[in-house]
Amino acid sequence: MKIEGSVKPVGATPTGETRARSNASTAPVPDAAAKVELSSLSASLIKAEAAMASTPVVDRARVDEIRQAISEGRFTVDAERIADGLIKSVRELLDSGSRS
Repeated sequence: MKIEGSVKPVGATPTGETRARSNASTAPVPDAAAKVELSSLSASLIKAEAAMASTPVVDRARVDEIRQAISEGRFTVDAERIADGLIKSVRELLDSGSRS
């Protein structure tokens, strides 16, 4: 049994014409007059992000001040104040978890 004559080449068209290729340059171009509006909340978030990006993570002046106080022996740790702050933050975490 011979099959040679019944096989068509891949990609050939019946008339022998070449196929048109689609490319990105023929994709529709967005309208230059298109307008995008943001809600007031998203605008506020953008401003907040910009403010946070410009704020240093570490207050270098405060770190230097504490370092100087430690080296001079005048830095004291208020254990009661630290404990109160820890308890307060744990209570806030527990309260926010119970609301969820």
